[in-house]
Amino acid sequence: MKYSIDKKEQFTLLKLQEEKLDSTLAPNLKTELLTLNAEGIDNIILDLSDVRYTDSSGLSALLVGNRVSTENGGIFILVGITDHVEKLIKISQLNNVLNILPTVQEAIDAVFMHEIEKDLQEGEEGEDPEEEDK
Repeated sequence: MKYSIDKKEQFTLLKLQEEKLDSTLAPNLKTELLTLNAEGIDNIILDLSDVRYTDSSGLSALLVGNRVSTENGGIFILVGITDHVEKLIKISQLNNVLNILPTVQEAIDAVFMHEIEKDLQEGEEGEDPEEEDK
């Protein structure tokens, strides 16, 4: 499987450099996504702009990425999806499950917004209601 990976502090950008995401490549992508998760990376942006074709195995790999990211409070975002991939995602009704954005920059912005929201929620949970009354 050909891909590039760019690890940043807040997220990792994984760009798949293949035309087909099918049963021959999907296990490799799943492994890579699980490895990133094991390394503590919760926010993953997957750039599929080179992928022209996918099948159910490819969609399964995407769902694995989504699951492992969200289980740890992260976000999994697909960018650059082509028409064929988008049609299959919509037919499978996964467009309601997966985060899909047009560009890498929009995905980066979404990661930062997600992190801010997460920090705010954690701050609210950590507040002592009795302290506010004093």
